[in-house]
Amino acid sequence: MTQSSIARTRKSARRAHDEPHSGAGTAIRDIIIGMSDGLTVPFALAAGISGAIASSHIVVTAGIAELAAGGISMGLGGYLAARADVEHYASEQRREFQETIDVPDEERREIEQIFASYGITGEPLTSLVSTVVSDKHRWVDFMMRFELGLEKPNPAAAPRSAMRIGGSYVVGGFIPLVPYMLLPTTQLALIWSAAVTFIALIAFGAVKGYFTGVNLWKSALQTSVIGAIAAGVAFCLARLVNGTHP
Repeated sequence: MTQSSIARTRKSARRAHDEPHSGAGTAIRDIIIGMSDGLTVPFALAAGISGAIASSHIVVTAGIAELAAGGISMGLGGYLAARADVEHYASEQRREFQETIDVPDEERREIEQIFASYGITGEPLTSLVSTVVSDKHRWVDFMMRFELGLEKPNPAAAPRSAMRIGGSYVVGGFIPLVPYMLLPTTQLALIWSAAVTFIALIAFGAVKGYFTGVNLWKSALQTSVIGAIAAGVAFCLARLVNGTHP
């Protein structure tokens, strides 16, 4: 077999081994969190206010105020969550370093148990454990990954996560408010807002399903049903309150 034939065979083997893993990462997760809440909460608020107040101006004003507060709150929540991951990792890392000093034999036994769970025994097990513990940083990193199941977070990710979540919330929340800005009555605006938001929820659900590896129709249905329930409950509560307090 020629060298070119070998190269083609290897390339074909690599292509045959390609697996359809999901490409969703932290950025996709942040956008999903922000957009799903952004489409649901402001729409529910606008629908609820429409059930009690016949002024589009008030609905828009309240909706924009909620967008500002919700975007800041969601972004801050994302930032604090990302910072908590960093702080938790650093705390556990310090503890593992100390344990390699205070109880090294116990830590070695934990490594043995981890490798043994994969069926490694005898001399290969002894050699692997010795290799891991020969370097303190590698030792601690191994324990963080395989004992605690923790991956080192990026400290710079916190502000980016906050911007993605908060920004996605504002973008999603703006969609159900557009009809109230363009149409003269809350009744007509509510109908159009419901239609536009429902379409947006279906589209967003399908996109979310694509990136997370979930069936597109299932994801679209879940997202649209959750949004419809939230808006319906808010609208009915506002109607009830308006009816009992004329």
